[in-house]
Amino acid sequence: MQFSSPRVRRSPPTISTLVLLSGLSALSLNLFLPSLPNMALHFQADYKVMQLSIALYLLVNAVLQILIGPIADKAGRRPVILWGLALFLVATLGCIYAPNIEVFLVFRMCQAVVVVGMVLSRAAVRDLYDQDQAASMIGYVTMGMAVVPMIGPAIGGVLEESFGWKANFWLPFALGVMTLALTYVDFGETSAKSGKTLIQQFREYPELLRSPRFWGYSLSSALSSGSFFAYLGGAPFIGTELFGLSAAQVGIYFGAPAVGYFFGNFFSGRYSVRFGVNRMVFWGCWLNAIGVALSAILFLAGFGTALSFFGFMTFVGIGNGMTIPNATSGALSVRPHLAATASGLSGAIMLGGGAGLSALAGALLTHETGAMPLLWLMLATSVLAICAIVSVIRRERQLGL
Repeated sequence: MQFSSPRVRRSPPTISTLVLLSGLSALSLNLFLPSLPNMALHFQADYKVMQLSIALYLLVNAVLQILIGPIADKAGRRPVILWGLALFLVATLGCIYAPNIEVFLVFRMCQAVVVVGMVLSRAAVRDLYDQDQAASMIGYVTMGMAVVPMIGPAIGGVLEESFGWKANFWLPFALGVMTLALTYVDFGETSAKSGKTLIQQFREYPELLRSPRFWGYSLSSALSSGSFFAYLGGAPFIGTELFGLSAAQVGIYFGAPAVGYFFGNFFSGRYSVRFGVNRMVFWGCWLNAIGVALSAILFLAGFGTALSFFGFMTFVGIGNGMTIPNATSGALSVRPHLAATASGLSGAIMLGGGAGLSALAGALLTHETGAMPLLWLMLATSVLAICAIVSVIRRERQLGL
């Protein structure tokens, strides 16, 4: 397959292509979540082992993002995205035809290569716009992306009940083929090749790692989204085991944070240029913490229900929708010439932490503990996210930025 045909468009990608690239990454993460209990039965595996399909996916995502950034800064955005999508299709077929849980988990980890779409769509935006405008554009891109996780689990629940769990992998395979074709036609290169070797590219990492502002932005994004990743690991158990919801019901309820995420990204797209990234991240982190705190208060008072638990997760979504695009733009703007590297590294920090929190949430929950361990974990990460963005604001005041 030749990915550098002279007949391919060389103009920057359209917003719809960037949305589709980001959306496919999101779909691959959560579409099959309502199928986890039946997949555990199919593979004759413990449910906690089946949950590793989330945590391991996030962990490999994190590792790949560290590698993708420097490679894309060296070779360009376009070829890395195209090869990543092609490998994703192969891995998805592996998941579908896996004979046992071990082979499934291997191919599930390989599916994480689709993260090239998320990393490099954001880097492409930063290639084309300055910090505040990039935050606005990233907000619009991820607002479109939010539609996918909002309806993904609901679709996954229906597919599970109608056709079985494999349908939740055939759908992303079909969409992956469409995305690959559209990207090949539409995604013109947005960045000049760096001209450096890969070793030289990786040597650029210390320049980012020594920046307190990069760490502040990255940690505010990672910790704020950490509450959502903990939710990913624990919510299916709470919905099915504690509240007795069906797979389709879990899928519908599960989309509550994505509804909020959609609106949070809309606010980012609309107001980031006006208020600046720091204010948007600050208030986003607070909304995240408030939503979790209100849910915890109801459970402590003995009034917690499925509706209250999933309903207050909407605030988590709004907060993340405001925090992630703006914190990402801030992290990418600390060293603009390392946009893809910064995108990958900040994403790796976010997803690496998310993998750990997702696994921890699944391990903490039992019928005896109820929902409180998950809520305490989510609240702790939310509060730490506020501390991270406050440190950035103070740092910029000291530097006179």
